[in-house]
Amino acid sequence: MHPKWLRLIACQALRRQADLGSATPRPGLIPFGRFLFYGTLLPLHQYRSVAKSSYDLVILAAGMGSRFGGLKQVQPVGPHGELIIEYSVFDALRAGFDRLVLVIRKDIEADFRSSIGRRLESRIDVQYVYQEIDSLPAGFKAPTGRTKPWGTGHAVLVARDAVTRPFAAINADDFYGAGGYRALVAHFSRSNHYAMVGYPLRQTLSEHGTVSRGLCATDSTGRLQTITEITKIEKAATGATYTDAQGTARTLSGDEIVSMNFWGLTPAVFPQLEKRFTDFLQRNQADLKAEFYLPTTLSELNEHGEASIDLLQSDDAWFGITYRDDLPTAQAAIRSLIAAGRYPTPLWE
Repeated sequence: MHPKWLRLIACQALRRQADLGSATPRPGLIPFGRFLFYGTLLPLHQYRSVAKSSYDLVILAAGMGSRFGGLKQVQPVGPHGELIIEYSVFDALRAGFDRLVLVIRKDIEADFRSSIGRRLESRIDVQYVYQEIDSLPAGFKAPTGRTKPWGTGHAVLVARDAVTRPFAAINADDFYGAGGYRALVAHFSRSNHYAMVGYPLRQTLSEHGTVSRGLCATDSTGRLQTITEITKIEKAATGATYTDAQGTARTLSGDEIVSMNFWGLTPAVFPQLEKRFTDFLQRNQADLKAEFYLPTTLSELNEHGEASIDLLQSDDAWFGITYRDDLPTAQAAIRSLIAAGRYPTPLWE
């Protein structure tokens, strides 16, 4: 049987709750020629809809495991050893994404494929691209001593040859919830604008240290205006605090919407990123720590009228593992979602 039919049937079984809500047919045996598949048989028009409206998921995984000393030390959050990245792929499949582009580094490729990649390759079409320090536009050379990746904007840029349709871009070690993927699919069906799925600041803070967040400013209608990258935000009793570039202590209520690097983009973004990255390198090539941030770059495009970004919000909780001590909280959150019937266990039945 052709692999695309196997993927189609598998995707439909995963999509049933997201697409049909309370009207979901119960799963059962699906006849297909001489074969029987366990899943949910949906009306023909829904299969046609999947063929017409499918999207790529770009996961920024080049830095995955860096906080824990390597990929082999990345800890599972699910009760059967599932990683956050697997829940992201599961949610994206249910929403209508059918192709995965993984942005990694060549030096972690072997470990990534053996510990993570092969588990995903059996569920979705996967392509690997590489974010390397020397992956630079013509005429530029990485400075001696540079070890830090060039940032999230560069990570998306290196995927340009692998992506030809609307796509979501996310971090590998952040859990975004199923609602954000559904919101993006709905957005793609009605608009060619870029989009960002935002979350309230208070639910993105860590109990165990400071975090960096892209603070979103909106107009009176809630439309995204600017994104300002703020570093070293610390949770406080009534919200959060940080120190600005002038050394002044600032407070935040916690209700502010922040970017967690969950984007809906189209291939039109790649020439825009390349131009901005070239400008960035001309100013910062010798700086060993300067980063080309995706939120900042997209905010600049928005401010200059070169792009329109719609602000979407998800009711689902966000969580990530910024520090080792965040792991028990993430594991508890997954257990709660499983208990509520949001995910099967094991994840890949």
